[in-house]
Amino acid sequence: MSKTLIRGAKVLGGAPQDVLIDGETIAAVGPDLAAEDAEVVDAEGKVLLPGLVDLHTHLREPGREDSETVLTGTRAAAAGGYTCVFAMANTFPVADTAGVVEQVWRLGREHGYCDVRPVGAVTVGLEGKKLAELGAMHESAAAVTVFSDDGKCVHDAVIMRRALEYVKAFDGVIAQHAQEPRLTEGAQMNEGVVSAELGLGGWPAVAEESIVARDVLLADHVGSRVHICHLSTAGSVEIVRWAKSRGIRVTAEVTPHHLLLTDELVRTYDPVYKVNPPLRTARDVQALREALADGTIDIVATDHAPHPHEDKDCEWPAAAMGMIGLETALSVVQETMVDTGLMDWAQVAERMSFAPARIGRATGHGRPVSAGEPANLTLVDPAYRGRVDPAGFASRSRNTPYRGMELPGRVTHTWLRGKATLVDGKLT
Repeated sequence: MSKTLIRGAKVLGGAPQDVLIDGETIAAVGPDLAAEDAEVVDAEGKVLLPGLVDLHTHLREPGREDSETVLTGTRAAAAGGYTCVFAMANTFPVADTAGVVEQVWRLGREHGYCDVRPVGAVTVGLEGKKLAELGAMHESAAAVTVFSDDGKCVHDAVIMRRALEYVKAFDGVIAQHAQEPRLTEGAQMNEGVVSAELGLGGWPAVAEESIVARDVLLADHVGSRVHICHLSTAGSVEIVRWAKSRGIRVTAEVTPHHLLLTDELVRTYDPVYKVNPPLRTARDVQALREALADGTIDIVATDHAPHPHEDKDCEWPAAAMGMIGLETALSVVQETMVDTGLMDWAQVAERMSFAPARIGRATGHGRPVSAGEPANLTLVDPAYRGRVDPAGFASRSRNTPYRGMELPGRVTHTWLRGKATLVDGKLT
């Protein structure tokens, strides 16, 4: 079994320590460790975190391999410091049966760059009319625990209630794309001053907030777990904060792009900024940062949404919604949360590893960096600053909103159960 000695790393941003990996496990953590025949990684000045976990990734396979595949998506994940990703169900065919989720799970096992946990659809075909095979997907080899129609809202209150009741039996969670469909017909961007000036159809904050309010009340009534995907407005923050104060079992995520970018960028008419939910106002961005810092928002999730060039290189109204984010997420979080003093690296580990693993019940991930734990780790150089160049991305798609932007931090190494998937910034 191979050994790796990580020398002088700041574990979760703390005092420098050595970490010895032996096989698939962390063998020891402490000062001045020694190990014969171990590969030594000089980690002076670098931060060692548990492997990141993304609760919201679109891998597109099966059906849209022109955008992404499980192989290219997991390579992008490893490059971004992730050891586990949850693959959303809006594939072709939809991941609404045991057969499809097992296919995605097996593809993840074959490629080996990170663990892939399929997300099952809540309703058949994402149509919002009939519950999908929730129990069968949970009992399958993929052991699905998270269910979502992401890309579409489970807008029918009765269907949502039934889904919450069903997954309660096996401690599952419904991850809701909060978007009231009637209030967002023809929507192209955030409804506000900018949309009025540009003459683009608006996506009002209340379309998100009304669903969030309804669903936390349903979760309270049923006694089940609900997770709010890509929360984007200050009003949604207040609803989740209130629900948590009542003891309601709600968790929420924010994307890196909603922590950094605002709807002012839409003035460029560059479709790279077209996303669902849309980029919001500076006031919303500030509220999201504060909520992530104080724990009202539990996690950062990328909503990595790859698209082929032709789906973005077109007029704004015709462009697909979505941005890629696996390879830049940690840098954006450092820029918006760590370098601003809102969070430290231990809190980053909580929001990007420990908490998402707990929510998704990802066994073996989001574990402490201590002896006896699985060696799922990522090493970050926080002193690095560089311009984002998507030409070097591992993802099959290039629709990043950060092209040319200078961001801090660089993932240098990633280990999945002791096996290096990224070394010195290069995939193995």
